[in-house]
Amino acid sequence: MSTPHAPGAKLMDGGFFAARPLEYADLSEAELLARLRELLTTGVHGLSFSAYLEGQGPDRQSVLGEAQVLDRLRIVAPHTRWVRTFSCTDGNEHAPRLAHALGTKTMVGAWIGPDAAKNAIEVEALIEVARAGHADLVAVGNEVLMRGELDVASLVRLIQQVKQALPGVPVGYVDAYYLFPMHPELVAACDYLPINCYPFWEKCPLDASLAYVEEMVRRVRAVAMGKPVIIAETGWPTAGSAEGPAVPSLENAARYALNLLTWSEREGVPLFWFSAFDEAWKVGKEGDCGAYWGFWTAGGDSKLGGLDRAP
Repeated sequence: MSTPHAPGAKLMDGGFFAARPLEYADLSEAELLARLRELLTTGVHGLSFSAYLEGQGPDRQSVLGEAQVLDRLRIVAPHTRWVRTFSCTDGNEHAPRLAHALGTKTMVGAWIGPDAAKNAIEVEALIEVARAGHADLVAVGNEVLMRGELDVASLVRLIQQVKQALPGVPVGYVDAYYLFPMHPELVAACDYLPINCYPFWEKCPLDASLAYVEEMVRRVRAVAMGKPVIIAETGWPTAGSAEGPAVPSLENAARYALNLLTWSEREGVPLFWFSAFDEAWKVGKEGDCGAYWGFWTAGGDSKLGGLDRAP
């Protein structure tokens, strides 16, 4: 889930890459939304998925029912080849099985934090989901190092535990791109490297955002030991407060999305957009823009218009 990056984590101290013209720069907002709608109608590589409704969230200990998870998946399934989930407890474990039933591949996550007992429950639930055949990729944790909740050695032990339990299923760990070059033991433990890339949180102007993401990927590939690098999260908020020259708006989010999604397909970089739905519970950690990262509103309405549910 998107979170502000730590101070000092920028690629370049005090500056950005020289902006080159973004594609589709001459399109109006209406034309951008139409192009993006066409892209989603065809189907993007991946969407980050949580099934919470307004008033729900992991911070409120919400437990998701199977019918609710299925209803939310039916909204997004026609528009993506993969969904990424973040937890295998509190009803989130329904999502991989239901996504497979709708013909969508899954990157299944276990939510890891500072509580060892809760981590054990998540890991066992992740293993159960994968052994049942519902995980095409698994991810043991998301931004645990960035939040300072575990040390690298403890995280590597959890990754190794899951790898031993799931031979044949690729196992990774998700974090901000800059942490992988800092921790070669983490790179060695993973089968693939899923990285989070947020130019917005690093106060990157929209014009420089594509070059910025390309450099994020390049830096991780340089230490990846030949392992696949995928973008596990990237996005741009459609509303809320600016981060310096990075300004939220529906038009800016659409321009960023259209450029990043077409670039990722052209360059063969798998990409999961964050996120499918707006999530109001994130405001407490991210500020007002935290609620507005989705292609769909919290109520399930498309911000782009004209995206129908699966039957």
